[in-house]
Amino acid sequence: MSNVETDPAALVCGSAPGAAVEVLGARTVPLGGPRAMTVRRTLPQKSRSLIGAWCFADHYGPDDVSHSGGMDVAPHPHTGLQTASWLFSGEIEHRDSLGVHAVVRPGELNLMTAGHGICHSEVSTPATTVLHGVQLWIALPDADRDAPRDFQHHVPEPVALAGATARVFLGTLAGRTSPVRTFTPLLGAELVLDPGARLVLGTDPAFEHGVLLDQGDLVLEGTALTAGALGYVGVGHDRLTLHNPGGAPARAVLLGGEPFGERLVMWWNFVGRSHDEVVRFREQWQEGAERFGRVEGYAGDRLPAPPMPMGRLRPRGNP
Repeated sequence: MSNVETDPAALVCGSAPGAAVEVLGARTVPLGGPRAMTVRRTLPQKSRSLIGAWCFADHYGPDDVSHSGGMDVAPHPHTGLQTASWLFSGEIEHRDSLGVHAVVRPGELNLMTAGHGICHSEVSTPATTVLHGVQLWIALPDADRDAPRDFQHHVPEPVALAGATARVFLGTLAGRTSPVRTFTPLLGAELVLDPGARLVLGTDPAFEHGVLLDQGDLVLEGTALTAGALGYVGVGHDRLTLHNPGGAPARAVLLGGEPFGERLVMWWNFVGRSHDEVVRFREQWQEGAERFGRVEGYAGDRLPAPPMPMGRLRPRGNP
């Protein structure tokens, strides 16, 4: 997914130690024109930019596409990251400059590696009536941020737990390991808790974790989350306790990973390490450089890059 804000902020990425559970609220961002679909963004923000290498989290829907117009994101570029698409309902047609033409469906992971450079488009299908899901970005470490373009698809089998179901799309949880390759140790899973269920998950104490609540009621380590919020738990915990006190199922996305120790700058759809590097990425996209390739089959023009901010983008480390 593209960050199509007309005046995107310069975002500095780094994680800081926090309380047992830090609750991160979301801000709404429109995607597109007057009938734009809005998304709720919990990462990045000033108080916390990353959870492991997870550096961007958009949560959208349930959206009636007859009202919102659905998703229609024209070809746009990426560098230095992977995009993870996970849907709860609806379908999205994906095309990229690797030549991949795929449909994102509920319960199926599509992981695209930008690395040195890629461009792609995303359009909700005509069969979609309600669009609902998350779009996540993963920062690539310096040693791998020029990796070649790649695309992986995985359909995780549901894992039955005590009063809950898990679908592990990245990493290892509850005895299941995803075969999808990542460049840093990561965890990604959908969790659905039955009404009244209390779930204790064994976790890697070297990981920090985030729980993004999609719907229902959920208490993380004794802290209540509201729908759309992301609860953060730092390293040093070998288990997470989640409780659904409500009368309906609760659904959440669990993200985790080893703290990402590198300094980086995110601006628009680029992940870089310096102001000058991001300026170069933007110029190459505007010039149609081969770095990003071309998307075939999209009916429309590609997205132009917004103007650079007035000041220089400065990478910073952890607060």
